[in-house]
Amino acid sequence: MRVVIHWQDQKYKLYDQHCPQRHLVTTRIDYPQKFEQIVAQTQFDLLPTSEQAFLKQKAYEFRFTQQELRLLSEMALERARWKESPLSGEWPVGGLNGDAVASKKRTFALLTEKQDFLRYKENDYRHLSLKDKPKTQKPVLKTTVQPHLGLGRCPVASERTRCCNLMTLDAVEKCGFDCSYCSIQSFYHGNQVEFDSGFADKLSKLELDPDKTYHIGTGQSSDSLMWGNHQGVLEALCDFAERHANVILELKTKSRNISWLLKNNVPRNVVCTWSLNPQTIIDYEEHLSASLAQRLEAAKALADKGCVVGFHFHPIIHYSGWETDYQNICQNIISKFEANQVALVSMGTLTFTKSVMKTIRQRELTSKILQMPMQQSAGKFSYPADIKLELFKQVYGALSPWHDKVFFYLCMEPQALWEPVFGFDYTNNEAFEAAMKNAYFAKIHQHI
Repeated sequence: MRVVIHWQDQKYKLYDQHCPQRHLVTTRIDYPQKFEQIVAQTQFDLLPTSEQAFLKQKAYEFRFTQQELRLLSEMALERARWKESPLSGEWPVGGLNGDAVASKKRTFALLTEKQDFLRYKENDYRHLSLKDKPKTQKPVLKTTVQPHLGLGRCPVASERTRCCNLMTLDAVEKCGFDCSYCSIQSFYHGNQVEFDSGFADKLSKLELDPDKTYHIGTGQSSDSLMWGNHQGVLEALCDFAERHANVILELKTKSRNISWLLKNNVPRNVVCTWSLNPQTIIDYEEHLSASLAQRLEAAKALADKGCVVGFHFHPIIHYSGWETDYQNICQNIISKFEANQVALVSMGTLTFTKSVMKTIRQRELTSKILQMPMQQSAGKFSYPADIKLELFKQVYGALSPWHDKVFFYLCMEPQALWEPVFGFDYTNNEAFEAAMKNAYFAKIHQHI
């Protein structure tokens, strides 16, 4: 006979699994014992010690269920990560008065209202300091032998968004930067960065259709430039681009490490692109990456050498002062670069899967990146559409001198946003892909 345990209030009941209606015994236990068992299924242990003590006290008073403890632990943890007032400081006055169920319902309603206020208000980074930046550990570089070349479809591609059908090449696995919002952290763990000792050989043997054009990016599983030519990665990539004129090879980065590229021949069909954000976001959400000024200096140096460059405003982040900060970046790049040096400007914003959000919350990290109103968008979680439109229109409008000279697009965003932002849309992903490749090749071949 197997036994199933069911909780009910402060009792547990034993049932015969094969005969659920057969109640075997009811045993009364005290709440502290129940608390120790149900709290293990929550994020309680991630809370500051003072919040754990407070929440435990309230749990004993209110007799919280596992679901209620989970919700309260999430609220308290979010406040700690956002560096907002603790849950203990926002707890409604008064305990259990009269009807216990009504008192508990009132408490949760008030706490949820206060949490929603924090989530929907405009984030303000001014009360953070550089002391809030996480402690960092230098990554360990390891060389392994991978059985296959990591070439495939963009891992975040979706039929629910307007997609450019980018192919991705895993030249390196795991990023050495520590951006709070990055999806890489959800599928690479630990502090080890892996290089494939056979990467150059596998890439040299890759057979491509000579009658087909390819757009391949190396910035999905790691930063494309931060490692330089370690293990001959950049040399192998440039040799590959040199041999395949029908390939657009995009190196996407937040690095300033361009020394190897400056000293060596870079084929015209290698396009170097930088992800840009205001320095405030770089300071508090893009840890270890190059500063905004360093990124633009690196891009300028390669553009002046004759390399085609591009910029990704991705993710654009909504916070107090964002309009001025992004406007200044746009004015800066227009003043530094000629339109014929720039192939692309992409725009996108914060987009999370449940697994990425869980990973972010579990980190001991001061970050406001999840302090945002969230709605489901194309199967993931992101800003509501009205906020997205505001962000994209602002940046696109600030770059108006380039509208007819540079290829603009939205990355991983719903099709419905294209017309309101750009005034047009592509009929399907294949049309978008073809337009992008044609625009890039036009820039690549303009001075040849």
